[in-house]
Amino acid sequence: MEQLLKSARALDAAVLKVMRALFRVLVRHSMSYTAFDELARRAYVEVAMKDFAIEGKKPTISRASILSGLTRKEVRRLLSIPADGNAADGAEGAERYNRAARVITGWVRDADFLDPTGAPRALPFEGAQGFAELVRRHSGDMPARAVLDELNRVGAVHLHEDQHLQLSTRAYVPITSPSDKLEILGVDVQQLIATIDHNIEHGPSDPRFQRKVMYESVAQSDLQPFRRYSATHAQALLERLDRWLNARHIAETTAVQGAAMDAGPRMRVGVGIYYFEEPTTPPNQGEPR
Repeated sequence: MEQLLKSARALDAAVLKVMRALFRVLVRHSMSYTAFDELARRAYVEVAMKDFAIEGKKPTISRASILSGLTRKEVRRLLSIPADGNAADGAEGAERYNRAARVITGWVRDADFLDPTGAPRALPFEGAQGFAELVRRHSGDMPARAVLDELNRVGAVHLHEDQHLQLSTRAYVPITSPSDKLEILGVDVQQLIATIDHNIEHGPSDPRFQRKVMYESVAQSDLQPFRRYSATHAQALLERLDRWLNARHIAETTAVQGAAMDAGPRMRVGVGIYYFEEPTTPPNQGEPR
């Protein structure tokens, strides 16, 4: 019983921390608590129905009511709300992100698209070493014009007067669209929480990597140098991991074309890195850690 109470208190504290961070975003974007409450209820019911059904039995409104703490009438109402397509939109957004990111990675790594100094060359749209060939090589059957539109939309390329395309950033990061940045909030935070949940349940036998480095008292004058240092080395690590995954992607694509690929289950896999900074909490004035 004592262990259950301790776990409950720890969960309460963790949820409050997550909610404070989330609510800063919601309030800034004018989402009321009433709107959040409706979304929270829908999410509770969806999870109860989809992820906590009893094996071999069809999910029921009664069980969702028990798990969520909502009335059967409320569960029924929430289940009657038509799907709004967010799941499909999310999958489409993730695919768009993956395709565009692979093109940028190929541009900064593939020797056929680098200048003598090893920097990404300005590319014509067509040609053996043009943008269309870059897309074909690193993004499969995605139309080159569609990829260019996406890279233009997020500010990743610009067009020279000679009609050659120049890469503006070495990573796919939406810098102009608030909706894209909010989509990243949903995808990245969801994945981090899923990793933590997995480690809580299966960490001893099947741990997923989740680490961070943190120092409590760093001079403000050191922040900017560390931002640059950490960004450079984090990007280098992500590019190495991408090379490993991309080699297997190319091998699988070749196997598909040769009709020799094992048709086993497929999984989305990745590693995320993020930087954070916050004021040092004065002694005896902050929350217990």
